[in-house]
Amino acid sequence: MPAACDSLLEDIEDIVSAQDVKPHDRQFARKNVIPKVRKRSSQKNVQADDDPPSDSIIPGAQKIWIRTWGCSHNNSDGEYMAGQLASYGYKITENAAEADLWLLNSCTVKSPAEDHFRNSIKKAQEDDKKVVLAGCVPQAQPRQDYLKGLSIIGVQQIDRVVEVVEETIKGHSVRLLGQKKDNGKRLGGARLDLPKIRKNPLIEIISINTGCLNACTYCKTKHARGDLASYPIEELVDRAKQSFQEGVCEIWLTSEDTGAYGRDIGTDLPTLLWKLVEVIPEGAMLRLGMTNPPYILEHLEEMAKILNHPRVYAFLHIPVQSASDSILMDMKREYCVADFKRVVDFLKEKVPGITIATDIICGFPGETDEDFQDTMKLVEEYRFPSLFINQFYPRPGTPAAKIHQVPALVKKQRTKDLSQLFHSYNPYDHKVGERQRVLVTEESFDSQFYVAHNQFYEQVLVPKDPEFMGKMVEVDIYEAGKHFMKGQPVSDANVFTPSITRPLAKGEVSGITEEFRYVLENGLNLKACPSPGIREKASLSSRMLMQLPWQQEGGGLKMLSVSLALLAILVTFYYRGV
Repeated sequence: MPAACDSLLEDIEDIVSAQDVKPHDRQFARKNVIPKVRKRSSQKNVQADDDPPSDSIIPGAQKIWIRTWGCSHNNSDGEYMAGQLASYGYKITENAAEADLWLLNSCTVKSPAEDHFRNSIKKAQEDDKKVVLAGCVPQAQPRQDYLKGLSIIGVQQIDRVVEVVEETIKGHSVRLLGQKKDNGKRLGGARLDLPKIRKNPLIEIISINTGCLNACTYCKTKHARGDLASYPIEELVDRAKQSFQEGVCEIWLTSEDTGAYGRDIGTDLPTLLWKLVEVIPEGAMLRLGMTNPPYILEHLEEMAKILNHPRVYAFLHIPVQSASDSILMDMKREYCVADFKRVVDFLKEKVPGITIATDIICGFPGETDEDFQDTMKLVEEYRFPSLFINQFYPRPGTPAAKIHQVPALVKKQRTKDLSQLFHSYNPYDHKVGERQRVLVTEESFDSQFYVAHNQFYEQVLVPKDPEFMGKMVEVDIYEAGKHFMKGQPVSDANVFTPSITRPLAKGEVSGITEEFRYVLENGLNLKACPSPGIREKASLSSRMLMQLPWQQEGGGLKMLSVSLALLAILVTFYYRGV
């Protein structure tokens, strides 16, 4: 009898007899198979689907709590870090207790801010939380004892926050403190088109430069942010455009010194501002940040024209710090009191109603009673509606910390005296009865009102009508306090919407392209997409998704969610030609 393998087979299908079940029959029979459910022996071993096994660490599956101290520049950095982490798949939580990792974004301007930062680190360690440190404190002094063994992300390295967080979660300590450079030239920092989560979806904070040209003897921020490095005008304008396309109705320009913008790249602040004004939608507003007197002096005429523009708040923050020339010299502020007055007087004349905010330091080393009285006279003369009073704190490593200090009791008394003077006048009483147009952008701390600002960036509280949020509203001022006015909406006035599109939801990530957002929201169903352009790009995004290795059988859902979020960033950069 011949062996079964003696005959030559023309095809593998030849070994299937006519009586065998065909493939399509097997597929049909599979529909009638009902899988038997296995009973679990113990409920104790059941694990939530969205929790990774206890012996494994999957990056992107953790919850992160972010705390930021300090200026608007720091807040912008915090928003960028939150956006990148959320895009990667991490959940940003407002509940510190439930977080797996704390990202602490510090400020080094005053000792109390650093004390809060240090205490938060201690609290995190006591609660067995992973910790990543950011901001000016670790950047300026990374070798401090209480920072040892902890991960640090530098102020110019925030675009690598995902790497640092991922390694920290794995139990490693990572420190990225380098400077961004291009052909040896220092850059303004991380890219402006990174994903971010705006604390307020209606307000975009744009850092136009980092660092400054001064060498103030009391300043610790200089140690962290370094010398002036400005972003190109085109990048800043593009960021503003993107913000308005995402429903923002107010832009804040920020930096350590906005007046010095562009001096390192052959341009200046007025040139930037005129370019930005061109892309601001009607009814949306631009607010300038702090500028020191030396640099604004060079552009007074142009700045007055810009501050009179209907889409620019007639507001400027110009720190004087002291009204004593000898103290200003010891501070190395590079201007005298006469320079400050010249700036303020000129702008008050050319921009009627302008709000000038200023800063004063009480008790700087060497400050005499006469020096302090000069400062009191300056405040009495100008009656600044917004005055930031700071008691001097010697910051380690600064020249001012080595000078003979004013006694603590004297500093406290001077701070108290200046505060009493400031609270002795009400800057808004004369505005009761006025009709003003205000832009509503947030809710008051006590949740009783919405907060709006008029053309001079003066705070106006209005009723909590959801229709007003993000809109321009006409109000009649009926009450004034020290720091605010209250306005009653005019009954027959129109509510104007400055946003050119719907604002992002709170917590929603900025920077994800429309085509990729369509894929995330609608899956692979591209036929219903109304726009051929978006449909074509979304199709490419879909194909890219399907080629990912964890799309194959056996891939984990957790890794898929992480990859989707990460790919959102990559596709965003791809379509911008990055």
